[in-house]
Amino acid sequence: MGKPFAGKCSPEVWFGILISFILCFLLLLFDYPNTFSRVNNGVSLFESTQTHPIGIVNNQSNSVINQSTTDSCSGRYVFIHDDLPAKFNYDLLNNCESLTEGSNMPNMCPYIKNFGFGPEINNSEGVLSNKRWFSTNQFSLELIFHNKMKQYECLTNNSAQASAIYIPIYVGLEDSQHLWDPNLTARDSFGEDFSKWVSRRSEWKKMWGRDHFFVSGRVAFDYRRKTDNISDWGSKLRVLPESKNMTMLAIEASSRKNDIAIPYPTGFHPAKDSEVFQWQNKVRKQERPYLFAFVGAPRPDHPNSPRGKLFDQCRASSTCKVLNCHSSGINCEDTVTVMRVFQRSVYCLQPTGDTFTRKSAFDSFLAGCIPVFFHPASAYNQYLWHLPKNHSMYSVFIPVSEVKDLEDGSIEKTLLGISKDKELAMREEVIRLIPKLVYGDPRSRLGTQDAFDIAVNKILERIENVRKVIRQGRDPSIGFAEKDGNKFLFPEELY
Repeated sequence: MGKPFAGKCSPEVWFGILISFILCFLLLLFDYPNTFSRVNNGVSLFESTQTHPIGIVNNQSNSVINQSTTDSCSGRYVFIHDDLPAKFNYDLLNNCESLTEGSNMPNMCPYIKNFGFGPEINNSEGVLSNKRWFSTNQFSLELIFHNKMKQYECLTNNSAQASAIYIPIYVGLEDSQHLWDPNLTARDSFGEDFSKWVSRRSEWKKMWGRDHFFVSGRVAFDYRRKTDNISDWGSKLRVLPESKNMTMLAIEASSRKNDIAIPYPTGFHPAKDSEVFQWQNKVRKQERPYLFAFVGAPRPDHPNSPRGKLFDQCRASSTCKVLNCHSSGINCEDTVTVMRVFQRSVYCLQPTGDTFTRKSAFDSFLAGCIPVFFHPASAYNQYLWHLPKNHSMYSVFIPVSEVKDLEDGSIEKTLLGISKDKELAMREEVIRLIPKLVYGDPRSRLGTQDAFDIAVNKILERIENVRKVIRQGRDPSIGFAEKDGNKFLFPEELY
């Protein structure tokens, strides 16, 4: 037998060990950047510090293409800022009683239930078809969107992998407390604190916030106060430099291209395709004894509003159903009350209100009632992601200037002049659009895209278009302001 190992090696063995060590060291030295890149999900930190001022790596697009055959979420990953301080979202829900102070909003506490859908409607007196109907408040969009985003199929905890960054801030719920506040600091501090927080995050440096988006349940106008006059409306959130780089999805957009309109939430939140089909069949077969209907309140303090004329003409017509929301005993916030009228009408008048758009328009679609618009900003210039470009396919347009000068009975005459074939075609298009305009139950997925799915896909497409511009070698920061090392005011024509 040989001698046991005594802890000593011959010179030849030591020489072999030394040569192996040198070879391993050289291999690591020359391949280290690639090894480091693999550890960091294919994005080399060496490359990111070179000639790409906003952290876009040229070879990143190649890795995405290579992964697309195996990764169905490639190019669709979304990162949620779950570490957002609670004061920006959950604290508002925990103190929901305070959301109505100084505003025209109802008590919001009941409406935050059921993922933001509100209380379920258990007895609709035959007006509604199933149990997927809720008393949903129009200002709850940001809560609904957040709950659906939590169940999005392509979420990632790795922000470097994400194509978009979603910030679950409830700006609309907070803003409702201070829109009427004479203290401008109270109006603006929430948005200023939020902008500071998000712009200090490491994710911000990737594209300086241009891949970030958030949602509001209020109209964009509420965040675009231009001066520091107390009499001016709203906060200054969307005029802050940091906020200008982000995209806001809201129930009504502004003329700025980084404000995007998505549908108001209605009371229908289906969990199955069969529930959608059932509802579509119901409204398709519905008898409609009224030629047209108007559900709303007059605007006597707005002399340019067409509503007075609409009330007069509807009351004077035997073929019109009018519902004055200021009348005693009439609750136009009640889904059953509104849907009962709309389901029995061929056309539904949708004039402007306090702003250009109305939740009523989406209730009209849901009821299979053809909307009649009087201003292009009520739908045509707004919901570009969700409604067909050819608005004559699904609606009637009567310019507002003509409404002021309309003779008695002329609205009825205009609608009677539409052929039956055209009427049927418009109604069928309205019914076809229903799945695209509702926000389904977040615990399940419909076979077709709902309003949420369309919005997420479009925001990803929008951000990718920005990346394409950057890959073409154009520097989006030239001629624009810098603040604390951050580049702001991205040229809107690149979106």
